Amino acid sequence: MRREDDIMAGLLLDEEHLLTLGELSRACCVHAEWIVELVEQGIIEPNGNDLRHWRFSGSCLSRVMRVQRLQRDLGINLAGAALALDLLDEVRRLRRRLSIVDHHQ
Repeated sequence: MRREDDIMAGLLLDEEHLLTLGELSRACCVHAEWIVELVEQGIIEPNGNDLRHWRFSGSCLSRVMRVQRLQRDLGINLAGAALALDLLDEVRRLRRRLSIVDHHQ
């Protein structure tokens, strides 16, 4: 139950604000090694040439959190989560295009 005097804190991220590997792992409460696995699976893509210089956008944070939900709720592995995210992204793009077409008719 939430009391009115409770304080909620958060960080609003856009594509200009970049997170380090450590910041991303802390924000998602996961080990950095798991984030590295997500990069290896192609689920998220960091900016930067090597691990020490990796920076992640707000969309990477969103994808990591979606992977966590997919694994927790559906029990799928990282390869399955990558496929699910790709399919969800495609559905989103198609719905957006359909909305544009419907709007112009």
